[in-house]
Amino acid sequence: CTMSLSEAEVQSARGAWEKIYVDAEDNGTAVLVRMFTEHPDTKSYFTHFKGMDSAEEMKQSDQVRGHGKKVFSAINDMVQHLDNSEAFLGIVTPLGKKHATQLKIDPKNFRIICDIILQLMEEKFGGDCKASFEKVTSEICTHLNNIYKEEGW
Repeated sequence: CTMSLSEAEVQSARGAWEKIYVDAEDNGTAVLVRMFTEHPDTKSYFTHFKGMDSAEEMKQSDQVRGHGKKVFSAINDMVQHLDNSEAFLGIVTPLGKKHATQLKIDPKNFRIICDIILQLMEEKFGGDCKASFEKVTSEICTHLNNIYKEEGW
């Protein structure tokens, strides 16, 4: 399968992503805290986050911060390879397989995370920034869902 982004869209998406990736740890943490707060069921996948109820507690947690940074680093790797389907899939495929088979994470959570990233982009940098990254989140979620299907979800 190939990516459906033009060269201009790739450049524009990278520009948008760079703005939010500058503060990968803080923004990654903000995304996770919002996900856990607005979708409390997502916390059930993270045994060490279960006891944390307040957003403040989550923001201070090294584990939440570490995972937020990890999520942003993975997306950053994907963004660097938007113009190379093979390299892009080389990042997305093992990630999808691990989440499907070992971690057994419901694939709807990827859409939730992507939507929250888009919300954060819009709040911090405006609608244009969000718009230029929407196609990327669709690509990521589509590829992850395909991997889940291959893994029998």
